[in-house]
Amino acid sequence: MVNKINIVAIVGAGTMGQQIIERTAMSGYSVRVYDTVRDFLEKYVRRMNRKKKMKGISGEVTLHNTLGEAVKDADLIIEAVPEKLELKKEIFSQIDKAAPSHAILATNSSSFPVSRIEDAVDRKEKVLNIHFYNIYALPMADIMKGTETSDDTFEKGVHFVQSIDITPIILKKESFGFVFNRMWRAVKKDCLKMWAEGVADIKTIDKAWKIFTHMGIGPFEIMDNVGLDITYDVEMSYYKESGDPRDKPPQALKDMVDREDLGRKTGKGFYKYYNN
Repeated sequence: MVNKINIVAIVGAGTMGQQIIERTAMSGYSVRVYDTVRDFLEKYVRRMNRKKKMKGISGEVTLHNTLGEAVKDADLIIEAVPEKLELKKEIFSQIDKAAPSHAILATNSSSFPVSRIEDAVDRKEKVLNIHFYNIYALPMADIMKGTETSDDTFEKGVHFVQSIDITPIILKKESFGFVFNRMWRAVKKDCLKMWAEGVADIKTIDKAWKIFTHMGIGPFEIMDNVGLDITYDVEMSYYKESGDPRDKPPQALKDMVDREDLGRKTGKGFYKYYNN
C-alpha cells in the first residue's frame, strides 16, 4: 500500500479522543492533536511524550493551535468531535481543505454513517467510519465505507486499527449505529425507559444486568462513564433517523444534561463520584 500511515491527527480531545490519542501514540505513531479547549491538553501532551520516552517508543505527540496546522502533514485524520451532524460536516470540510491530498479522513461518530458527512469533502474515496468504543474496556472498532470509499482506503483503515492492537469490526454494508452499538442501543433504550417510567430504579436495573452478564458494571454506570451529554446526543440521532416517538430519549435524561449532571466527568450523573 502506498502512502503508509505514519502521522495521525486527532481532531477533538474529549473522553474518546484522549483514548485514541494515547493508544495511537503508544503504538509508535506521531500524533497531532487539535481541540478548541486547550486548558488541560498541554499537560496531557507532555505526559504522553514522557510516557513514550520512558518506554522507548518513537514518534512525538504535538498540540496545535489551529486545525490546519494539525492536519497539514497527516496521513490519517480522525475526527472525534461531539455527536452533532452539522458540526462534523463543518469539521470535515475544513480538514479536506487543509490536509494533504493523500490523507484519509475518518469519523469516530458513534451513530452517523460517513455517507451523511461525505458531501462536505471532495475526496469521497478517502473517507470512512472508524468508530472506537471504550478502548480499555472494549478494544474494538467498527470499520465502514461511505458511498465511494476505495478498497485501498478501507484496507488502510483496517490495518491501522490492527496496528494499535484493536480488533476491527468490519461492516459489509452501511448500518446506522454500526454493529455493537445497535446491540447496546437496544439495551440502553429500554433501561432508560424503565427508569423514566418508574418501573425500577437504576441500581436494580444495573444489578439485573450484572447478574445476567457477569459484568462488574451496569448500563447506567456505562452511560455515566461515556457521558450523559454524549448518550443523549446519540439517542437523539437515532430518534431523528427513525422519527418514531418511541425512540425519543426521556425528558428526564435531557433534564440531567441541562443541569450538567453528565456522569463521571462532572462528578454526578446517575451516580455520584467523589474523586473528581
